Amino acid sequence: MEVTQQEKQGILRAIDFYVEGGRKASGKITAEAFSPTATMSFTEDGKLKSVPIQALIDGFEKGEPMEASYELTTLDVAEDVAIVRIESQFGPGKYSDMFTLVKDGDQWKIVSKIFHTKK
Repeated sequence: MEVTQQEKQGILRAIDFYVEGGRKASGKITAEAFSPTATMSFTEDGKLKSVPIQALIDGFEKGEPMEASYELTTLDVAEDVAIVRIESQFGPGKYSDMFTLVKDGDQWKIVSKIFHTKK
């Protein structure tokens, strides 16, 4: 499906909230990107770990402002659902972030985030 510019902007708005929240150490900004029931999954010491997105929101809120940026690598949309992959950097940390999003009314919300920390 071809993505309209308006839909792409709406999806990237959610990603921008995520990155801006890290940049400004603002859980409030970060929360704008996510559904309240969103989850975050990753591996820790080789084991799968899944946590409520509130863990990320709290982490950004307790952190310090930092340089943050991303490059979009994948954007795939099927009507009212989307998958996005970005390569991001928060301070010195580099990540591969993948998100699933669902359109809620006229806004896109991230419902799940998975990531890999680059070494």
